[in-house]
Amino acid sequence: MRKQIFLILLAVLALSSCSIQQKIKRADKKFAIGEYYTAGDIYKQCYGRLSAKKDRELKGYVAYRQGECYRLINNPRAANCYQSALRCKYHLQDSTIFLHAGQVLQYQGKYKDAAKSYELYLQSHPDNYVARAGKYACQKMDEWKKQTSRYKIEEAKEFNQKRTSNFAPMFVGEQDDALMFTSNRQEKASAGKKTLKRPSNVTGQPIFHLYQTRKNAAGKWEDIVMTEGLTGEGTESGEQQKDTADTKGGSSAEMGVCCFTRDGRTMYFTYSKPINGKDLGAKICRSERASGEWGEAQEVKLFRDSTITVGHPALSVTGDTLYFVSDAEGGQGGKDIWMAELDGSQWVNPQPLPASINTSADEMYPYIHADGTLYFASNGHPGYGGLDIYKATIDSTVTDSTAWVVYNLGAPFNTNGDDFGITFEGKTQNGFFSSNRNDKKGLDKIYRFWLPEMEFYVEGSILDELDNPIADAKLRLVGSDGTNSKLSARRDGAYKIKIKREVRYAMLVTARGFLNAKEQWDTKGLKDSKTYTKNFVLNPISRPVKMENIFYEFGKWDITKASEQELDRLVQLLNDNPNITIELSAHTDMKGNEQFNQELSQKRAQSCCDYLIRKGIEKERLTPVGYGKAVPVVCTKALHQQYSWIPMEQVLDETYILSLPADKQEICNQINRRTEFKVVRTTYKLY
Repeated sequence: MRKQIFLILLAVLALSSCSIQQKIKRADKKFAIGEYYTAGDIYKQCYGRLSAKKDRELKGYVAYRQGECYRLINNPRAANCYQSALRCKYHLQDSTIFLHAGQVLQYQGKYKDAAKSYELYLQSHPDNYVARAGKYACQKMDEWKKQTSRYKIEEAKEFNQKRTSNFAPMFVGEQDDALMFTSNRQEKASAGKKTLKRPSNVTGQPIFHLYQTRKNAAGKWEDIVMTEGLTGEGTESGEQQKDTADTKGGSSAEMGVCCFTRDGRTMYFTYSKPINGKDLGAKICRSERASGEWGEAQEVKLFRDSTITVGHPALSVTGDTLYFVSDAEGGQGGKDIWMAELDGSQWVNPQPLPASINTSADEMYPYIHADGTLYFASNGHPGYGGLDIYKATIDSTVTDSTAWVVYNLGAPFNTNGDDFGITFEGKTQNGFFSSNRNDKKGLDKIYRFWLPEMEFYVEGSILDELDNPIADAKLRLVGSDGTNSKLSARRDGAYKIKIKREVRYAMLVTARGFLNAKEQWDTKGLKDSKTYTKNFVLNPISRPVKMENIFYEFGKWDITKASEQELDRLVQLLNDNPNITIELSAHTDMKGNEQFNQELSQKRAQSCCDYLIRKGIEKERLTPVGYGKAVPVVCTKALHQQYSWIPMEQVLDETYILSLPADKQEICNQINRRTEFKVVRTTYKLY
């Protein structure tokens, strides 16, 4: 009896093992035809029934394939599956697990861990471009995050619906008033209930269709409706049926990622429909619009082998080149971007884009801007993680017309999530794109982007030396582009003028009773909006002007290096006012011998004049005068505001200073030690 029970147990175990093997084979078949959601579910069932000791190698394989399924449908559990496979030493079977684990970790924003995983893969594949690009991007991420862009983005909420994916928006032709995009939203039946769409074996989500919307007279996008005329209600996928794209197609058919001719009358779109319950890939179909409705769709033949998967069509500006995505042999691996030429009514000579575009990872969602620039999404070039949006232009520095220069669009377009499916509004830099950023379930949303117009201004205030506004000041702006404008400052002395980029400007400020002031600058090389601040302090003609930051060696008359900046300003002032002559005076405090102070101040004034002469100012325009301590400061409003304990119009003479505490005496002495200039004549060489 015991022997019979033992034999029965052996038979049960054998049957169980056979059942697991069959399930794994079934999952492998589903994986091979791209039904990743279904395959992942089967692998998950098998993983728990395998022993970590007896079936370690097989368990590692199942965990890895489950991780592959999750990676390909953006399921965040992929990283856990890869870790399970590594615990089973699966990397000894296939080191590719390190590459894919790095991609998943990068997608999750775990850049340090991703870089380590890439490095492990590079140890056995040092020349792999995707791994090197991934490691490089992870190492540069801190730097990239600090870089800014002028583009602005926001969610286009009018196109998105909760708990659904919405992506790949496309303007219908050259007009910007009609838009079509892909969505798996649920439609309401006649009774008001939502019709349940069967989930896709590939993604596990409800199947996708094309939806369209149009702007009304107020510029608002109207109600979103499913595009009609391409498919209709049909039989269930389990029944015998033909794989056609006519109006009698079944409800299991998926479609999306479309493009249009410039007149908006012809549409190319991706179409996929299971045959007898089996997903055999996608193809591209073409439909013509007549009387506002789309006609019967026809398959676009791109390869002789009809089993080759193609999708994501995009037309060149001239309409004679069709870009599309395929995993056909002859590319770099994964999904590649191909192109075909129009010959009459047929697309011929399909060929992949060069290795500067395609990598061994995935390149998808091509789009051609009106200026001829190619935009596409890739997870093989250096990027932030997941799919990033890139632009590519033909390299004009080489004779090879197939050489492209590829640029990552950077933030705010790209994140560690999937960012893809960009479209532009005509020739502008505004439009829409898709992203699943910040969505825990990986659902896609449509975002709008725009490039604000760069604006450049010069603004500031015009004040006197006491910080009082000069209300009647006049400004004259001259530019290298021919600008020659005049305006007046406001009553508060402020002004603001709009200027242009790539121009050299000169501004002259004048006011009655004041010396002229002048500023020069240019707006060359600017990459963002900017406002220049140019504040002018006009020096009066009728009263002395104190020069700040003029320093001498202690007890000597040699000016220091620190004084040169202020003296250079005086040089500029004299050049801006070529008809004035000035008296340049130096003053000491009350300390020391009166004769010594007078001689010292005279020599200091002469030192300043000598510096001005060396800078090209005519000697006849300068009169150096040393006053010693004979002319103390009279407290002005500005000085009183700085030192409230000094009364207005108080003369800082020796009697007053000695009446103060020691600390305040030193302040007054510092105020008296000064260098000034005042205008003597305004008619030098005028007549």
